[in-house]
Amino acid sequence: MIRLSEIRLPFTVAEAPEAPLRAAVSQLLGLPASDIAHIHVFKRSFDARKADLLAVYIVDVTLTQPEREAALLARFASNPHIQPTPDMAWHPVGQAPADLPLRPVVVGFGPCGIFAALVLAQMGFKPIVLERGKTVRERTKDTWGLWRKRALNPESNVQFGEGGAGTFSDGKLYSQIKDPRHLGRKVMNEFVKAGAPEEILYVAHPHIGTFKLVKVVENLREQIIALGGEIRFEQRVTDVIVEGTGDKRHLRGLKVLNQATGETTELAASHVVMALGHSSRDTFAMLYQRGVAMEAKPFSIGFR
Repeated sequence: MIRLSEIRLPFTVAEAPEAPLRAAVSQLLGLPASDIAHIHVFKRSFDARKADLLAVYIVDVTLTQPEREAALLARFASNPHIQPTPDMAWHPVGQAPADLPLRPVVVGFGPCGIFAALVLAQMGFKPIVLERGKTVRERTKDTWGLWRKRALNPESNVQFGEGGAGTFSDGKLYSQIKDPRHLGRKVMNEFVKAGAPEEILYVAHPHIGTFKLVKVVENLREQIIALGGEIRFEQRVTDVIVEGTGDKRHLRGLKVLNQATGETTELAASHVVMALGHSSRDTFAMLYQRGVAMEAKPFSIGFR
C-alpha cells in the first residue's frame, strides 16, 4: 500500500469524505480514479489555525493493480508525503515453551498491567496477575461512595483497582510520544476488539469515555482468562523473595497478602512485571529497601 499524508480538504467534507478523498488521491498520484481500489483513513485531524477550517487526512491507498505500486513510489521518491505504508502489525517477541517451569507474574492491573498480561497470554505464557484493588465494577461503587458519601476504601478507589486511574479520567488515549514502531496501533486494535468505538483508530485525539471503558476493561480481562491467564484481585505484594548476593541475586518469589482474608502466602516466581502505577508508594518503598534499581522520570507535569 501507499501512504499519503497532509491531504487537506474543507472541514465540511469530514462527515462524508469518500468522494473528496478519492478525487484528492487521484490528483496527487496522477492516476484515474478507476485505478484506485481502496482508500483507508489512517488518521484524521483538524487545522483551525486560519479562518477556513480544514480536515487533514493521512490515508493508505491500494491500487487495483498492486504490482504498480513500486514504480509509482519510485516516481515520488523525493516526496515526503507519498511513502510506502509502514508495517504496523504487532509481531510477538517470543512464544512460551511447552515445559514452562514457572508462569510469569504481573503485579498491577492498570493499563500497563492489562497489556503486559494480554501480550504474555497471547504468546502462550498464561500469566498470573496480582491486583491489590477490586474488579472494575466493584471499585466503581467504592469510588462513587467516596465522591458521594466521603467513604474512602484505601485499597479500592480512583487509584487502586482493575483498569487503573485512567478508568475514571474518561479514557483519553493520546500523547505526544513518538511511536516509530507503531506499538500504539496494537493497543488501539485491542481496545476496538474489546468493544471500543472504531473511530479511535483514526481520530487525532482518540477517546473512549469512562462508561464505555468499564466494559472494555472487563472484555480485556476475559480475553486474558480465555488464553489461560489468571487474575487475582485484592492481592497485595508485600515483599520480594531474593536469593544470592551482589550480581548473582535472582528472584525466587513474592510474598502476597490476601486483603480479603488477611492471610500472607508465598508465590514462586522468577519473572515479574511490576506494573505499579504511581500510587503504590508502599510497594516502591519495599522494592527500594530490597535494592531494586530505580530511575526517576526526568520530567512530568499535568493539569486538569
